[in-house]
Amino acid sequence: MKILVCISNVPDTTTKIRFTGENTSFDSSGVQWVINPWDELSLTRALELRDDPASGVKSVTVIHSGPASAEPTIRKALAIGADDAVRIDSPSGDAYSVAAGIAEVVRSEQYDIILCGVESSDYNGSMVGGMLAEFLEIPSVSGISELNVEGGNVTITRETDEGKEIVSVPLPFAGVVQKGIAKEPRIAAMRGIMMARSKQIRIYESGPEESLTGIKSFEKPPARDACKFIDADNPEQLIDLLQNEAKVI
Repeated sequence: MKILVCISNVPDTTTKIRFTGENTSFDSSGVQWVINPWDELSLTRALELRDDPASGVKSVTVIHSGPASAEPTIRKALAIGADDAVRIDSPSGDAYSVAAGIAEVVRSEQYDIILCGVESSDYNGSMVGGMLAEFLEIPSVSGISELNVEGGNVTITRETDEGKEIVSVPLPFAGVVQKGIAKEPRIAAMRGIMMARSKQIRIYESGPEESLTGIKSFEKPPARDACKFIDADNPEQLIDLLQNEAKVI
């Protein structure tokens, strides 16, 4: 059984975001790039399954659609423990073109489980996993908080508004993973970092589909209002503010 984990190359969450060209382009200068947190948890769970002989998982591959500048992030995934990697040589596109490109690779290499994070921490699109399943015409399961594989049988726990839902799914399938799939992301050891240098990154040409959407401009959210402190001995002022200013009661 083979697992493919889709990873995004995103700015570290502490990065100060800037735009150029009258707010039409993201300024990447000085940005620290990392694996998208939800994808990193997906990778951690995939590696845990590979390391469990009862699961039947033999290999874990990571895939990214983007330019060569993303390869240091891909190497991080290899250092964490991925067996190999694929990079689709493509400029950053929308979810449609990314999903189409990944689908072409899956058709060529045949994976049993394809995992995507619920969203990327930069654009928060939440679309690639579902689109990928449609391109491949395979089942899609979203909201995955727990994934277990034993003897080739897959059991999934989903988080829903009503509580938890436990389902089984045939192979192959695409899974959209959320928080809870792994307790903590796996950290690369020195041995893994050294081994990652020699692991293979296979390059595929740009995907078959062009982007359907583009970005006209970026706009930062407005600054938050200054915090108001209310004296503990003055609950009447707090009630007045909640009623007449915040209008929440």
